[in-house]
Amino acid sequence: MSLPLLDLKAQYQSIREEVQTAVNRVLESGQYIMGPEVKAFEKEVAEYCGVKHAIGVANGTDALLLALDAKGIGPGDEVITTPFTFFATSEVVSRLGAKPVFVDIDPQTYNIDVGQIREKINAKTKAIIPVHIFGQPANIDEIMSIAEEHQLFVLEDAAQAMGAEYQGKKIGSWGHAATFSFFPTKNLGGFGDGGMIVTNDDALAEKIRILRVHGSYPKKYYHNSLGYNSRLDELQAAVLRVKLRYLNTWNDQRREKAKLYNERLQDLPIQTPFEAPLRKHIYHLYIVQAAERDELMQYLRDHQVSTGIYYPLPLHLQEVYRNLEYEEGSLPHAEKAAKRAFALPLYPELTEAQIDQVVQLIAQFYEHK
Repeated sequence: MSLPLLDLKAQYQSIREEVQTAVNRVLESGQYIMGPEVKAFEKEVAEYCGVKHAIGVANGTDALLLALDAKGIGPGDEVITTPFTFFATSEVVSRLGAKPVFVDIDPQTYNIDVGQIREKINAKTKAIIPVHIFGQPANIDEIMSIAEEHQLFVLEDAAQAMGAEYQGKKIGSWGHAATFSFFPTKNLGGFGDGGMIVTNDDALAEKIRILRVHGSYPKKYYHNSLGYNSRLDELQAAVLRVKLRYLNTWNDQRREKAKLYNERLQDLPIQTPFEAPLRKHIYHLYIVQAAERDELMQYLRDHQVSTGIYYPLPLHLQEVYRNLEYEEGSLPHAEKAAKRAFALPLYPELTEAQIDQVVQLIAQFYEHK
């Protein structure tokens, strides 16, 4: 029997009746855009993260874009971030006419190497975007200290880290603002696209709310700025409200599965995830490294076990950023991870027997080497 990387059908079956009730509630209301479900979900997310404001938008990419735009990031500005993440993180910087400046990663956590940030700061630097990659928080307190020292805006890209914690405090509540994605595969995933921006900054929140509805303010059809059409819809909000109630439990289950993998893989030539001190890693993905990655992935695929590469080419080496003049070898840790790292199946409903199945296949692969 094939083993998927993620089983969304199993998750749906566990909450089916609640989801159907929520969806029917929206359908019967006739309100599909910016209605009571969105308002309630925004309030619940703000409370969950421990912040004053949560603003629903169309997707995680728009969340990054609107947060940066609301802060005034634009042409001539530089934004420091990581090269080992999904393209959206730097794409939005470039879309606004600013320049992404890449800093290598910590080889253990895959997060931005805080020790290399200061050397990239100059008069053009306006912001830092740390990415809490794969569900593991970055060194956000140190990043905030650097930002305060240089008066920089910190936008946490928490697309993969909803529910993760640093020093017992929720990710999303550390930076000047933070963004989440509700893409279906995320730990809190909708039945389509969705995103959220959270912040304690009243002025920034108000600006984002204006931007998401075409810059319309103070009333409909009156526009004081150029904005976007980026709104979280009622159906997604209703589904996400159901799922939010289970998020902590699901994240704890992911942590339990990761622990089982770690224990069973420890004697094999596989680099398992490192959970740094003071962090609650919520394992959006269970990422391992292997020197023989492609061969091992093919072996698992041949035995009906799904895997995935995150990410095959670091951002600084992407064709679109050739003008930034990074060369191969310039950010070695990110480049090494891109050649060796891959994800094994991990989700709350994964059984111990299925984990044993994956581990046994990996062991068999190395026995035959």
